Amino acid sequence: MKFVSTAAAMIAALSGCAAKAQSNDMPMDHAMPGMNDMINPDQHEPGGTNAHHAPYQAHTTPQLSVVSSGTSRLPGAEGEMTGLHSMAGSWMLMAHGYAWGVYSDQGGPRGDSKTFMQSMAMFDAEGPVSHQTKLQLRAMLSLEPLMSHRGYPNLFATGETANGVALVDRQHPHDFFMELSGRFDFQIGAGSSFFVYGGPVAEPALGPTAFMHRGSARYNPEAPISHHWFDSTHITFGVVTAGVSTRHWQLEASAFRGRESDEHRWNIETPKLDSWSVRASWSPSPQWSAQISYGHLNSPEALHPDENEGRFTASVSFASRALNVTAGYARKDPLPGPVFDAWLAEANYQLTRRHNLFGRIELVENDELFGEASPLHGDMFRVGKFTGGYAYRLPLSDLVNLAIGGSGSLYAVPSSIEPFYGRSPKSFTLFAKLSLGG
Repeated sequence: MKFVSTAAAMIAALSGCAAKAQSNDMPMDHAMPGMNDMINPDQHEPGGTNAHHAPYQAHTTPQLSVVSSGTSRLPGAEGEMTGLHSMAGSWMLMAHGYAWGVYSDQGGPRGDSKTFMQSMAMFDAEGPVSHQTKLQLRAMLSLEPLMSHRGYPNLFATGETANGVALVDRQHPHDFFMELSGRFDFQIGAGSSFFVYGGPVAEPALGPTAFMHRGSARYNPEAPISHHWFDSTHITFGVVTAGVSTRHWQLEASAFRGRESDEHRWNIETPKLDSWSVRASWSPSPQWSAQISYGHLNSPEALHPDENEGRFTASVSFASRALNVTAGYARKDPLPGPVFDAWLAEANYQLTRRHNLFGRIELVENDELFGEASPLHGDMFRVGKFTGGYAYRLPLSDLVNLAIGGSGSLYAVPSSIEPFYGRSPKSFTLFAKLSLGG
């Protein structure tokens, strides 16, 4: 209960900050940073409320939401994805990406240190195919497979494998093909549309926006230790999603492959449609967005092929010109087996155009911290991670930015595993992030 109370207090504090930031936000008839290309929500178009899906309208005030990773929604005030934009006739082309150089030193007896590179490049093309229909094509790539199969050290993180062994206290690298997808939007009425999305590598309608695309995690160099509760399906081999989008609501369902990525990161694995999910998203204003979702994953773990999983997530996001916040709850339900809960709250606060503070609190119930040779194998432990950091943003041009900073983390460790992790391990990172766009 102490952990849940701490999480609730953190979420309440972040919500208070969000409310204060919203009350101090600029009038809606003024452009927000990064919002110059946003569409007026009163001029709704096919595809719901996504600036990425609206290159043809006169853009004025922030819309209620923007589509981010996959078909997930973020608050409209978060702004559309920045980067290199150009027009080819009626088609809009966009390139966006980043590369992080990171040094991580994870404390305690099970900690490790490593210098590594994280990267992502996204290419997007969208345009009309008829008066009421448009098409978006997207490719997202990463060079993280150049990292070893074991990825980078991240205390209390679990999920996926390396050399046939479960990764523990490590974050796996992402696949070279992070997304290869297409999306059709069909206008079905004023301010509403029907869409079909999918591809050989895509993201099903399950969970919040993937962490690397959230403004609240913009400068945090570490994946959440709750990643495999909330958004680990952001790289899925085989996805088909269909949904209805309006200005305030989006309802969607997906069929997809339940098995997580294997350790061979350069290839495209065989797509399947053996799992399903449903998600409802709500956008009451340009500052707020919420989602609730449930999925049934068929055999997600390579080391437990006979075990399916039910996964529930609920999250809320806030965005203003200075503050981005995401808070959420997720539950993994191995079928059969006990359930495991996770709480997350994270924020990025832009003090000035160049100075940023960020933080994340997580509380996770995990039974994968010890291997089969340990007497603690299969036991559930509730752990907490508390991270704070700073980033200095240095614009190098209108399109290219460099952010330099660091973070530090403390942990809540159950007394029963202190002999393995230490009573109060401490970790830190140093990083430089070069980005095309924000």
